Amino acid sequence: MVETMDPERLAPIREVAARHVGDDRVPGLVVLVVRGDQTYAEPFGSQTIGGPPMQRDSLFRISSMTKPVTGTATLALASEGLLSLDQPIGELVPELARPRVLRRADGPLEDTVEARRAVTVRDLLTFTHGFGMAVEMFMAPEPWPVVTAAEQLELATLGPPDPDAPPDRETWIARLGSLPLIAQPGERWLYNTGATVLGVLLARAAAMPFDEVLRTRVFEPLAMTDTAFFTSELSRFTATYAPGPDGLTVWDPPEGRWSRRPANPDGAAGLVSSADDMAALARALLDGGRPILDSAAVAEMTRNQLSAEQLASSAAFLGGDGWGLCQSVVVEGPRAGAFGWNGGLGTSWLVDPARDLAVIVMTNRMFDSPGLPQVHRDVRDAVYEVLA
Repeated sequence: MVETMDPERLAPIREVAARHVGDDRVPGLVVLVVRGDQTYAEPFGSQTIGGPPMQRDSLFRISSMTKPVTGTATLALASEGLLSLDQPIGELVPELARPRVLRRADGPLEDTVEARRAVTVRDLLTFTHGFGMAVEMFMAPEPWPVVTAAEQLELATLGPPDPDAPPDRETWIARLGSLPLIAQPGERWLYNTGATVLGVLLARAAAMPFDEVLRTRVFEPLAMTDTAFFTSELSRFTATYAPGPDGLTVWDPPEGRWSRRPANPDGAAGLVSSADDMAALARALLDGGRPILDSAAVAEMTRNQLSAEQLASSAAFLGGDGWGLCQSVVVEGPRAGAFGWNGGLGTSWLVDPARDLAVIVMTNRMFDSPGLPQVHRDVRDAVYEVLA
């Protein structure tokens, strides 16, 4: 076991990361590894194709890596007594207090039944509240009516993040409340929407805007000065690239959709951050939550919360892992007990308490599929080979 961050011993990590960099592969990335009190961080490539070199403090759209941040803030408010995990959300979000549920997920919006029980805060955290993304909706020969309705209402919750699309918070939650649930509360795992609803719920519980909840409960205590729902520091901001038939194309430039304040900050996929900021959150969770959570809250957040039936409905997204509170949990194999989540716009975050280890990979290339791209897997494997 390597006890220090000896640069020579870290050479395999550096070599693996550099191998993936190129204008037709991954234009740029930052690797950051936390091991105990030590850190290895190194940038590779460029922030934009043909643009400035990547820097350790470059900024990225972390998309779904926002979810663990939202989960952390939820537990922080619970520790203050402002909410409890098993309370019905209707007490804070009356728009969702009496949901109807589709008889068939792909059926007409009018064909519904009553919900068998109330949705709880825990249901939102575990993505089992009844509304969200399912693989079947993207493979259906005809769009599901509920998906079409969500698109017409500009909810931006059943597809890639778009901070320009959703209306203000109050309009958004009212529109969501006008739709039926796709599944009964607790019945199955459905991706994404629960964390966006949490943004509304936390704002009401704390009586302040959601971005202020994150700032006061997470960012300021951990000195996460680079993390917000937009950035004006365009010299540090990467582009996001998507693969196309003729190579990579710009999906969002530095001056694009994340360079201005959104109308409804998205707790599922809205944040901009840096590798060091996400390392600060990892260190806190490795340290039993201090100074933002207690160890019991961290334990609750990082254990698998899903039943076998719920796990079966999540396999396409989770690939065999479990789900804690707003993040995945490795349930078997040599990395069992590790937790974290990935951002489909190009980032990944894995925290392994058994090894006092965190691996953060920030790139400016979008994922090609729900699975973790090869560059992230290769870097993780190299880190474990060298340090674990």
